[in-house]
Amino acid sequence: MTTNVTHLWRLLKWGRTLARHGALRGIEKDPLTPAPVRRLARLARFGARIPKQPQYAEAFQAIGPAAIKLGQTLATRPDLVGLEAAENLLSLQDALPPVPFPLIREQIEQSFGQPVERLYASFEELPVGAASIAQVHRATTPDGRKVAVKVLRPGIAQQFSRDIETYEWAAAHLELLGGEVSRLRPRQVIANLKRWTMRELDLRREAASASELAEAMVAEPGYIVPAIDWDRTAGRVLTLQWVDGIKISDREALVAAGHDVKAISSRLVNAFLRQAISEGFFHADMHQGNLFVTPEGHIAAIDFGIMGRIDRRARVWLAEILYGLLTGNYRRVAEIHFEAQYVPAHHDVEEFATALRAVGEPMRGKPVKDLSVGQMLDGLFAITRDFDMQTQPHLLLLQKTMVMVEGVANSLDPDINMWETAGPFVREWIRSELGPEAALADSLIENWRTFRRLPALIRRIEARYPEAGGAPPPLPLPDIQIIRVGSGWRYALTAGMALMAGAAGMWLAML
Repeated sequence: MTTNVTHLWRLLKWGRTLARHGALRGIEKDPLTPAPVRRLARLARFGARIPKQPQYAEAFQAIGPAAIKLGQTLATRPDLVGLEAAENLLSLQDALPPVPFPLIREQIEQSFGQPVERLYASFEELPVGAASIAQVHRATTPDGRKVAVKVLRPGIAQQFSRDIETYEWAAAHLELLGGEVSRLRPRQVIANLKRWTMRELDLRREAASASELAEAMVAEPGYIVPAIDWDRTAGRVLTLQWVDGIKISDREALVAAGHDVKAISSRLVNAFLRQAISEGFFHADMHQGNLFVTPEGHIAAIDFGIMGRIDRRARVWLAEILYGLLTGNYRRVAEIHFEAQYVPAHHDVEEFATALRAVGEPMRGKPVKDLSVGQMLDGLFAITRDFDMQTQPHLLLLQKTMVMVEGVANSLDPDINMWETAGPFVREWIRSELGPEAALADSLIENWRTFRRLPALIRRIEARYPEAGGAPPPLPLPDIQIIRVGSGWRYALTAGMALMAGAAGMWLAML
């Protein structure tokens, strides 16, 4: 187990890096920052040359791979790090210098127990992309298929485990401070980060996620998930279909190629809604670097290391919240928050509905370019504080992905209205899933499942209460009051007291 001294030394080094990039200034100035944390921030920047403009993304990039993932997570938490830091962290690029090819070759050959030349007819040594966890090479299989080969960086699992252990240690000490920090639940934030990254470090899990998403999105035209080459996929190596296309971030190239960028923008929003609301399983890393547009105009997604899941109950709540905001039914939105126990029951539903109206009304009917994201977030965070709403870790991935999708859609079509684009899909889903027909179908299914469980229930009851056998029923016994004492000397003491009481009774009888 890592010692406290080691954790403190790592935090001091990281804090010093953050300080040199001016990334601790917001923590120092925030009145909600606990005094001990503010003092540590001042200590970390002592003697450092601080830039005028904080460089949050560069700071996390300088610390290392685990910090890059942490920074991407914090980019979705302006309530935790501040609006300025969150906006800057959105630009954090998950890119590092590539690993030399001999080490990559070793990873592949150890995974499959055979030379690279036997697995692939050709293999480009120079990667097409190198991120914090893995890098990707272009290759061709012996049967002539073009594929992308993703290979983990050597030693990356051990490095992540070490750094995340210190994040957990720091988060636990932060929560002990109570107050606003405790409400934001930093330990849960790190727990989710750990779960996400540990999944990314097993490329078989990523392959399975891609395969599952491909099945779920069959009904969504114009959205492609590359096929997995399972024969050339292992824990440290993933081989999948190569996708030719234009990066979705290159709007000028898309227009030059004759693509309808407005249609692509709407298709992306609806593809995300189908994943999140209809399927409850969504690609949670839909940033511009992971999305391409094929020559046919289809959206192709890559990098399925981070996936999100939402159970049906939460999806119903989410759809109703979106529909309530679309229609201005803030009372229903407030009720859902109370039903989901996101807001403690001692608060007033009507007051919460009014607070939601204050945030929602300025946004309705406006394109994304005319919305003040800062004002909206400030309003939402004020509501969470005023109504004692704790952070919901299971919704963090969804929040992160919604921010990404909105950003990509806006870059393609600045005039897009997210509410109007999402409206038809949400209305249809609510009608089909929550309407009278759906309620009747759910009732029939539930009743049939209950009926099927009856035989097993009867068998368990018979096992607990078997039929009387051939022996006669036992004779009735009188109730005896039991003296319950401990073991050892207590039993001896009780026996001694009983003996003395018996002797005294005999002596009185002789008198």
